[in-house]
Amino acid sequence: MSHPGRLVRRPARVGLASLTTAAALLAVALAQPASADVAPSAAAPVPAAADGGQPSAVSVLSDAWNRPWTISFLPDNRSALVTERHTYRVFHLGVDGAKKQIGTVPNTVAASQTPGVTATGGLLGVAPSPTWNGTTDKHVFFVHTTAGETRVARMNYDGSTLSGYTTVLGGIQRGGDHNGGKIAFGPDGYLYVATGDALQRDLPQNRNSLNGKILRITKTGAPAPGNPFGTRVYSYGHRNPQGLAWDRKGRLWSTEIGGSKHDELNLITPGANYGWPTCEGPCTVAGLTNSKQTWAPAEGTPSQIAIVRNVIYVSTLRGQRLWRVPIDGDTEQVGTKTAFYPSTYGRLRAIAKVPGSDELWLGTSDRGTNRDKILRVTIK
Repeated sequence: MSHPGRLVRRPARVGLASLTTAAALLAVALAQPASADVAPSAAAPVPAAADGGQPSAVSVLSDAWNRPWTISFLPDNRSALVTERHTYRVFHLGVDGAKKQIGTVPNTVAASQTPGVTATGGLLGVAPSPTWNGTTDKHVFFVHTTAGETRVARMNYDGSTLSGYTTVLGGIQRGGDHNGGKIAFGPDGYLYVATGDALQRDLPQNRNSLNGKILRITKTGAPAPGNPFGTRVYSYGHRNPQGLAWDRKGRLWSTEIGGSKHDELNLITPGANYGWPTCEGPCTVAGLTNSKQTWAPAEGTPSQIAIVRNVIYVSTLRGQRLWRVPIDGDTEQVGTKTAFYPSTYGRLRAIAKVPGSDELWLGTSDRGTNRDKILRVTIK
């Protein structure tokens, strides 16, 4: 069954002031959060800077991008790989802003195969092997849509160019823009893959389906040892999860684009059922796991997340802002959520913490051909 409710949630892009003008106003306009409210999880409020400060400055690291989808740092911690959704290109981006195209991902098809649905897939997540060095380990993993499915693929990157192509995991259904797409190696060395429901509401609750799940697999695509059901499924009941990040205790957090009522921030535990389509946002149904934070679609549509000093930062698409959500110490609760930069840079998607630095790289999206930016956000 299709679920068209969310497909109409992409409004026309709000007109944007140039980044030059925005920079001139930065000291006044961006120094303060836009709004705040208390998490619906009934967690006790914690001080806004209990663990890790807040965004204090923004500059342009790199420009002339076309819908950057994911930023993923290489093990050298000095450079990252960046994917572009609809050009299928992959770039190497240094901490100095130097940008170089290293190749494209073959077999990628963005156009939707669902009749009457205009939303698209494309080249989505990228995750270098944790032991990548360009010689003995050249493996880089991608999530992308083909003509008939969403797929996890592997290519070789020697530090200069991409080559080769191997399907690691196929058979994930694609549908509209409900394809999930984030991929990341966890602290345990296994590969986590967020998949969407492909516009089919029955798939997230079907544990035999790869859709509407967070998967945990080996580098060859096999179920990772210790998975809760002995399959590739790590958690289920998801609608369209796109953010994955681990906190200082090694716990996995994920953002999820919901239906017409609530978007979610979830703390992921193995075998848990996150409720879609029975629940969206707060849920009292026995056996279903409640979200830790929610957003109304107009201020949310969360894409990806990064964690800096025990604070979760959430990029949003329709909401066109960066959310700050502090974790309450080492508990499973979060404190007050605060918004930064509303409508200043437009839709925001790709986000990553810079290793060894209290800094985020944050990508704009859908500004037009060669008009997207990757911003450097300093946390103080």
